[in-house]
Amino acid sequence: MNKKVLLWSGAAVIGLLAAGAAIGQSLPSKAKQTPSTKLSKGAPMTHVTPISASAAQFDGLMGGQIDLTDYRGKVVLVVNTASQCGYTGQYAGLETLYKARQREGLVIVGVPSNDFGGQEPGSASEIKKFCELNYGVTFPMAAKYVVRGNAAHPFYKAALTALGPKAEPKWNFHKILIGKDGRPVAAFASAVTPQSSELGQAITSALSAR
Repeated sequence: MNKKVLLWSGAAVIGLLAAGAAIGQSLPSKAKQTPSTKLSKGAPMTHVTPISASAAQFDGLMGGQIDLTDYRGKVVLVVNTASQCGYTGQYAGLETLYKARQREGLVIVGVPSNDFGGQEPGSASEIKKFCELNYGVTFPMAAKYVVRGNAAHPFYKAALTALGPKAEPKWNFHKILIGKDGRPVAAFASAVTPQSSELGQAITSALSAR
């Protein structure tokens, strides 16, 4: 074979090897590659903002304040209530749930509202008397508030922003679950009872979270 051909072939091979090495150096190693920011299945929704201090403040039914930030480290179930509703019997289930899981760190806060069918027309003292005499309610009760629309209490506006339309009450005894870190976790329609497995599992999961 011609010596010139051999020399050219050798130079070409060396050139190709050098180019390959340069390309290899320009590629990041596996250790240097940016990790994916995609959340794994079941990962917490860290983009959800905790309820702000201003949105966490409720007037108490008989005076004083209910401050949801006082319950950080606990799980809070906020329920809009009414005394003349087909779901009013859920007061009994809520009280049972509260007594059963209070030691685990569950707090229930009732928020009376006259938004749906005018089914909570009573005064604060009438609501208190009704709840205690008929259902033995011992969990905290807020003053009467609007819970949907432009005039809604800031808590409900914050929950709507965090969880979307499912967080807006469609009727009495709608439920919003707040995790230990103050972030809204889930919302449940009125028909989901306090003793339902759906709600129970969500509470258990929230209580077991760190």
